[in-house]
Amino acid sequence: MSETLTPPPATMRGVYLPGNSTAEVRELPVPAPGPGQVLLRVGAAGICGSDIGYIYREHKTHRGVDGPAYRGVVAGHEPSGTVVATGPGVRRHRPGDRVVVYHIAGCGLCDNCARGYQISCSSPSRAAYGWQRDGGAADFLLADEHTLVPLPDELSFVDGALIACGFGTAYEGIRRIGVNGDDDLLVVGLGPVGLAAAMTGRGRGARRVIGVEVSPERRAWADGLDVFDATVTPEEAADTVAALTGGRGASTAIDCSGTRPGRSTAIAHIAEWGRISLVGEGGTLETEVSDALLHKQVTLHASWVTSVPVMAELARNLVRWGVRPERIVSDRFALGQADEAFALAAGAARGKVVLEPGLDG
Repeated sequence: MSETLTPPPATMRGVYLPGNSTAEVRELPVPAPGPGQVLLRVGAAGICGSDIGYIYREHKTHRGVDGPAYRGVVAGHEPSGTVVATGPGVRRHRPGDRVVVYHIAGCGLCDNCARGYQISCSSPSRAAYGWQRDGGAADFLLADEHTLVPLPDELSFVDGALIACGFGTAYEGIRRIGVNGDDDLLVVGLGPVGLAAAMTGRGRGARRVIGVEVSPERRAWADGLDVFDATVTPEEAADTVAALTGGRGASTAIDCSGTRPGRSTAIAHIAEWGRISLVGEGGTLETEVSDALLHKQVTLHASWVTSVPVMAELARNLVRWGVRPERIVSDRFALGQADEAFALAAGAARGKVVLEPGLDG
């Protein structure tokens, strides 16, 4: 049985990325939910670094993918919003529910989907919102029910949009290395994912959090969050880590930079028996093995985004910890300002850039 809160309008706006460093707002029909689907009124949609690197500047191809990864759909894979209509067979959600959208719709049948890691689904039917199917940089979004996570009342739509990718990615990495109250955490790369790693690491009880970042603007923005014990340049990292850890090194480290120098920094300053998480996309990993890893008994973890159950766990934990992801947002734009928003996200943004359709009035 289908349900509708208030009949949506006939048309809506959606943002498209031609691949030439512009964003276009176009008018298109509001879709109707089919079996197992819901229609969301989008509350907020984040702009991700992968949107910039793989779609906004040019349409790139992932390894093993035939043709560009972006298929000319409405952009945006970091949405949250309110259910306004449901299609036949929807069981867990009703109009009025506030939700976060996990940004991959997998086949639902493979082992990875059964675990909730739809990001790793290898079926040809796998489709990412904002890449192969219409995404959340729009007034409305058609979503599969199995990709929805409840958004607690204590969190805003902007909080929810950040859970959808960046905070989920960071939390998965922090969770893999088991950050707890006995740990000093080194975060390399203080973009939105690095800031999320610091906040979730602190939420899990890390006693000290040290940030490493090349950009002085990003270090200044990070300092304003009151999460870090110190934020330093890569050149200052050795002295600072030694001073704050009694010369032991950091027991846990996470690289969010996606660069060879960043990963080398994490390895260089890890303690004996330390655990390192790699979540930053791109680049290479080059390291001496015996002294840097084997003789120090170091464990390396690598993770790609997160799972639906872990994303739901994160949303609950953010409430329990009193952590608000929206604190890392430096700039908010109405949907009609998408071109300006993407240009800033691709350039000099200090923190996270978010689109909020409701700001248009």
